[in-house]
Amino acid sequence: MSSGNRRRIIAGMETRRLGRSGLQIPVLSFGAGTFGGSGPLFSNWGNTDVAGARRLVDLCLDAGVTLFDTADVYSDGRSEEILGEALRGRRDHVLLSTKVGLPTGDGPNDAGTSRARLVDSVDAALRRLRTEHIDLLQLHAFDAFTPVEEVLWTLDALVRSGKVRYIGVSNFAGWQIMKSLAVADRYGYPRYVANQVYYSLVGRDYEAELLPLGLDQGLGALVWSPLGWGRLTGRIRRDRPAPPDSRLHTTAAYGPPVDDELMYDVVDVLLETAAEVGRSVPQVAIRWLLNRPTVTSVILGARTEEQLLDNLGAVGWDLTADQMARLDAVSQVEHPYPHFPYQRQEGFARRNPAPV
Repeated sequence: MSSGNRRRIIAGMETRRLGRSGLQIPVLSFGAGTFGGSGPLFSNWGNTDVAGARRLVDLCLDAGVTLFDTADVYSDGRSEEILGEALRGRRDHVLLSTKVGLPTGDGPNDAGTSRARLVDSVDAALRRLRTEHIDLLQLHAFDAFTPVEEVLWTLDALVRSGKVRYIGVSNFAGWQIMKSLAVADRYGYPRYVANQVYYSLVGRDYEAELLPLGLDQGLGALVWSPLGWGRLTGRIRRDRPAPPDSRLHTTAAYGPPVDDELMYDVVDVLLETAAEVGRSVPQVAIRWLLNRPTVTSVILGARTEEQLLDNLGAVGWDLTADQMARLDAVSQVEHPYPHFPYQRQEGFARRNPAPV
């Protein structure tokens, strides 16, 4: 859990400092991947239009959720357009986060993070979002063909121009982040302060390398798919398969694989814990994440008002130490060499302390 000097309560919603920066963001944020509904993946995520987006934004703002995350590849840019329209007249009250770098076309410069692509992508995102600046720009994937120096020089120029305020990454390996941070420190370029990652009770690979890196280098985690790609809603149980309307039937192949037995074991404990605290299964799953080291904000990807209202109930209460321990134990997996589980480091505590 974040230390006391990193936490604030504003309008009923806790905020935390984003990595090694001065920016405070809410512990719950909203992901606009369900806006638009274009393409084989995003059409199954959701097809929220402008009117529906405005209603979801209203609910978020009423609850103190002021950070909205999207990407240029979400529904071929339509997500950014709908979000920008839904926030019309309210831009000064929110933080906007978007991502660039994944392919948006078949041309030779339609992918990656070259100087030309970054400049064009940011300008296009600004137009679609109807704004003059992006509060948090994240690179959606590592570009091995573009020198890191070129990427960071361009990001530095974008920050200096006022078009971008803070920068981060998503889907980077640990060595790719460290190489980038080393170059940033060498030349005085802005450092990445955010790492948007997949992390859930059925997906704890983040803990092997990226979590310790975040602790050491000051990167705050923005968590996507906190419910394990829809597996931790409480609707899927050991004796109850995914219902016919579950998006898992069409989207599972796009997401991280999950062992079914692990999922059932985790859901069993989630159900027990939810009954103990009088909360829903998704609320417990999200609350567990908010108590994990480096986690700054959990991105809610709700498609409906009902889902969003339920997810917003993950704050304002807490799990006991015993409940956290039970969830930790049932979801713990063996990480590959040399990333041993934390308990294996007990004999090396002075050199490799486990995060608390």
